[in-house]
Amino acid sequence: MPTISAPADLALAADLRVTLGRAVRRIKAERGEAGLSDPQFNVLAILLREGPTSPGRLAEHERIAAPAMTRTVGCLADRGLVSKQEHPTDGRQVVVSLTPEGEAEVQETRRRRDAWLSARLAGLTADERATLVDAAELLRRITAS
Repeated sequence: MPTISAPADLALAADLRVTLGRAVRRIKAERGEAGLSDPQFNVLAILLREGPTSPGRLAEHERIAAPAMTRTVGCLADRGLVSKQEHPTDGRQVVVSLTPEGEAEVQETRRRRDAWLSARLAGLTADERATLVDAAELLRRITAS
């Protein structure tokens, strides 16, 4: 296997950064019926994956200020995508839960994103798709924490 020089590594890193960023932005353009912003969708996805939690914990997870998360949760609650209940042991807090409508929005957004990408993959050759299988594994390794 050929050795890549440091300048070539930097050029590859820059190319991958730009290309992956574009790919992510294009995939995220596929949205469900609610047309949620990325931060709003992220909150729903977190709640689906991790279950009910506090706005403070959601803010920590998303690395944003608590007041911003409180506004996001409020907007989602107004749209019926999340519900807020009183915290069982701390009256100063609320617990945010995903509603069935919120779960449906996450599933529909994911379905649309998968369909968009699947349609693009269908236009590739078998060899190109095999290359992407290998690339996906490499990207998993690169991004593993």
